[in-house]
Amino acid sequence: MGTLSNIFWLGIKELRSLRSDVVLVALVAYAFTLSIYTQAKGTSSEVNNASIAFVDEDQSQLSLHLASCFYPPRFKQPIRLQAGEVDQALDEGRTMFVVVIPPRFEADLRAGRRTEIQVNIDATAMYQASNGATYIQRILTDEMNRYLQRSDARLRSPMGLVIRKAFNPNGDTSWFNGIVAIINQITLLTVILTGAALIREREHGTLEHLMVMPLTAFEIAMAKVWANALVILSAALVSLFVVVIGALHVPIAGSIPLFVAGTTVYLFFATALGIFLGTVARTMAQFALLIILLIFTLQMLSGGSTPVESQPEWLQWLTLTLPSRHFVAFAQAIIFRGAGFDIVWPQFAAVAGIGLAFFVYSIRRFRASIAESR
Repeated sequence: MGTLSNIFWLGIKELRSLRSDVVLVALVAYAFTLSIYTQAKGTSSEVNNASIAFVDEDQSQLSLHLASCFYPPRFKQPIRLQAGEVDQALDEGRTMFVVVIPPRFEADLRAGRRTEIQVNIDATAMYQASNGATYIQRILTDEMNRYLQRSDARLRSPMGLVIRKAFNPNGDTSWFNGIVAIINQITLLTVILTGAALIREREHGTLEHLMVMPLTAFEIAMAKVWANALVILSAALVSLFVVVIGALHVPIAGSIPLFVAGTTVYLFFATALGIFLGTVARTMAQFALLIILLIFTLQMLSGGSTPVESQPEWLQWLTLTLPSRHFVAFAQAIIFRGAGFDIVWPQFAAVAGIGLAFFVYSIRRFRASIAESR
């Protein structure tokens, strides 16, 4: 009971110390609110309000109809250009897409003769340009088929391709980005809070006060683990309900308690990593450099920012040793696909096993650093 009491009151000390650090409190508040929303909404691979212009050299009923098929929110209201104005409009950035409809377009199409529509693209915005070209091709093809048949029926084909998107039927990027942002912030802020608390105690001389008390390295470390994990877990839950579900309207398919349980297991590793970096770095400047070197590498290899399948095969096997990869895997499975514990338990076990091993190593290093200080 003495050990548990020491861990509890040391943890309360950590929480009070964090409360008095206005900068860290503001960082946590921003990271789990406005930062999540801006990451979800600010970066998108979807076509949104793309500028488009038409050069109509046919002036037929079909060409006029095609120009009217592009409207918000995917495209802005199309503008009319003359053939000689295309290059200037693209150079000045007035439009991203210019569709050129040639003379006698409708007549050639109805006669079964081969004809072409030219689409000029400003490809400096690569995602918008690539996806926008696909949108334009699909819209033009569908409308031409519909116009020629005078109905919604399609031409007969030996194969009919039916595409159904599961879990995110509209392909809304903000759904995916919002969850990934929470996952990344959990890793980053947990390590920062735990490591910064350890370094701050060393710089302020508080650690020396703790060492003269009847406390063990395990009790000091465990207090930092539960206190900082509680802060991050609470902030992540608020962000999940207020930002992701409330503001971004992301439907949660799976069990939120199961996600919380998995996050708690992962926080055990993340706090241990913070303790480890706090023993390696001697100053806050060194700690910040280690964060840049290590944490962002973990985030890039976890499968949240880029698919694991796109990495080299040898690197894919190496990432199996990273708890962040397993955390991203079971978090997305629970939230997006509604997976239960019977599906994600291998990832839970991997995170728990790797986290426990790393925690034991971090405690040994922490105990050694305390012994050196004495």
